[in-house]
Amino acid sequence: MFDKAKSRRGFLGLGLSAAATLVISNPVEAAVRRLPERQIHLYNTHTGESLKSIYWAEGRYQTKSIAQISRFLRDHRNGQVHPMDPKLLDMMNSVQRKVGAKGPIHIICGYRSPATNAIMASLSDGVATQSLHTQGKAVDIRLPGHATRHVGKAALSLKAGGVGMYPESDFVHIDTGRVRTW
Repeated sequence: MFDKAKSRRGFLGLGLSAAATLVISNPVEAAVRRLPERQIHLYNTHTGESLKSIYWAEGRYQTKSIAQISRFLRDHRNGQVHPMDPKLLDMMNSVQRKVGAKGPIHIICGYRSPATNAIMASLSDGVATQSLHTQGKAVDIRLPGHATRHVGKAALSLKAGGVGMYPESDFVHIDTGRVRTW
């Protein structure tokens, strides 16, 4: 009889522990779901297209929005699409907020297919042969009305990846690779 009671107590104890865990985790889950949505507004300088999308909501990245943004950031030279790193969207969003920029982020270059990258690298020393653009982990951006150096410093302050400043061409390269600058 003692073993059965002990067994029942153990079973009830496990049940109460499980219930307590659910009660404790529900407020956390609810808090995550209440976090503000993340939206991005983009303008492609080569195609003239514009896109505004909520890419993070209810505590997670939105798969359909990420796919839509990846299509938007396609290689404009040949139309190839590649999945973009959602952390890159967070970086762009954070940079825009840090500088207080309103309006769309101008995209100079998003995804770059390996074929396009090889051609560009053969024509310019400024294009890396193993560019993170070819992995969907880099973009070149401009925030109209904000100096390239100011945008670059905001990106550097994130310490979230690589940042290259090109003031003569008026754009900043940001990527989700290792933290570095040029």
